[in-house]
Amino acid sequence: MMAAGGYEFDDDVSRIDLDALWDSLCASAYWGKWRSRDDVQRQVLASWRTIGCYTGSGAMVGFARAVSDGVALAYLADVYVLPEHRGQGLGRALVDAMIEQGPGQGFRWMLHTTDAQGLYRLFGFTTPSANYMERPSIHSAPTRI
Repeated sequence: MMAAGGYEFDDDVSRIDLDALWDSLCASAYWGKWRSRDDVQRQVLASWRTIGCYTGSGAMVGFARAVSDGVALAYLADVYVLPEHRGQGLGRALVDAMIEQGPGQGFRWMLHTTDAQGLYRLFGFTTPSANYMERPSIHSAPTRI
């Protein structure tokens, strides 16, 4: 798909390393600890689009997925980069590959985050207006302190 700084970004879902993804989301990511490996696999397979970030040797070190109607709106989820690969712009490149370089470039995008607002503002995300409502999941991530 595209390459940056020795890393490759690919939307081929068959390349996703589900074991590495589950380990990263459920062991390290504050928003994903409630999920079983089966939950993660079902979410990946049901996603509209996935992007993996891979080293030259093919190890997956980053990930992002989106849920969408494929026409007008999408929800960005599970964006992560392994800690030892952070600080190289890979998070920004993942979001760019998903939103700006993909088929959903003109969509209305939504997401939830408690710690990466600066990253997402670079792509036009803002605080929702007063007419936005949501019903939280019973699995909603706890607020970070």
